[in-house]
Amino acid sequence: MAYTKEQLLQLQSFYTTQLLNDTVPFWFPRSFDQEQQGFLLMRDRDGSLLDDDKAVWIQGRATWLLATLYNTVEPKKEWLDGAELGYQFLKKHCFDTDGQMFFHVTRDGRPIRKRRYFFSETFAVIAFAAYAKATGNEAIAAEARELFGKCITYATTPGILPPKYTGTRPTKGIGVPMIMINTAQQLRDTIGDDRCDEWISKWIREIEVDFVKDDIRCVMEQVAPDGSIIDHIDGRTLNPGHAIEGAWFILQEARYRNNDPHLIGLGCRMLDYMWERGWDKEYGGILYFRDVYGKPVQEYWQDMKFWWPHNEVIIATLLAFLVTGDQKYADWHQQVHDYAYAHFHDKEHGEWFGYLHRDGTVAQPAKGNLFKGPFHLPRQEWFCMQILKEYIN
Repeated sequence: MAYTKEQLLQLQSFYTTQLLNDTVPFWFPRSFDQEQQGFLLMRDRDGSLLDDDKAVWIQGRATWLLATLYNTVEPKKEWLDGAELGYQFLKKHCFDTDGQMFFHVTRDGRPIRKRRYFFSETFAVIAFAAYAKATGNEAIAAEARELFGKCITYATTPGILPPKYTGTRPTKGIGVPMIMINTAQQLRDTIGDDRCDEWISKWIREIEVDFVKDDIRCVMEQVAPDGSIIDHIDGRTLNPGHAIEGAWFILQEARYRNNDPHLIGLGCRMLDYMWERGWDKEYGGILYFRDVYGKPVQEYWQDMKFWWPHNEVIIATLLAFLVTGDQKYADWHQQVHDYAYAHFHDKEHGEWFGYLHRDGTVAQPAKGNLFKGPFHLPRQEWFCMQILKEYIN
């Protein structure tokens, strides 16, 4: 049955309560590093510190979250002060001398590892932009726009960054156009940038032409440079939750463009295809990896349930229902919402476990590491809270 207005109000209340009384308090203020700036986010189940290294992705994401909460929920001094810690650490310690950003640094900002791609930069763009809006600081806004320009260059200039693959089997992944769509959307929504609309259209077109395969009802994770399927293990490997994250970026763009019917259709097809391939009909939840032709997947964690795909599918199914009114999406949203909050949510200490076995039992209890921190879950709860508020009103 499609959601009633009363049920949508209940969902809005639930996501608001979870975000502000459960998820955010797990992380803050305990994770503020008042001595070295930035955040200490590698946390055990109960919030105790496991490691004081800092993942640059998560430093940017946490800064974005705090500034976004300040901008959209309540102008709390604690959130603005926390965003200041994150901005200062990113600016002072996370850029190498060549202008590219690190991936992993020590507590005091000494570099440990750099990655071949530029996702640290994209998270810094949205962090700087949200913080610039919170402070009204035009110099920081200019930094965000300049860094966005660098990301465009990285995304469109062959050879400017070390390639993921060399030799006779070049590939391109859906991750770059996806993350750039969302980066541009965040930049546009906070401080504005005249380049965003045109580039978002280009990246959506790339996804539609090269990665969405309507003939086999699939969204590829990587393809050959001409968009063809690479019939080898890596080329066949799908990540349903990741593709569904891309679907909701496109559905959100459809809303921005007055419910553009073409974009609604594209986003819903992506969601449909990857729900069919990713939803575990035996145990529930979203399987991590699938093979496009149903063959065995190489990675041993292929049938595990990770936290973040469920956050993305919760957003995508709710958004699809709100823009289409299709009962199917309400049913899917209720399924994934109920599964996720029953299995991932830690009712004793708050927040979510990150990793479950296929049967839904917890694989390991830590809440924070190099990849997991205050982003996918609080973004999901914040986004659902906001979109429901707009829809209901």
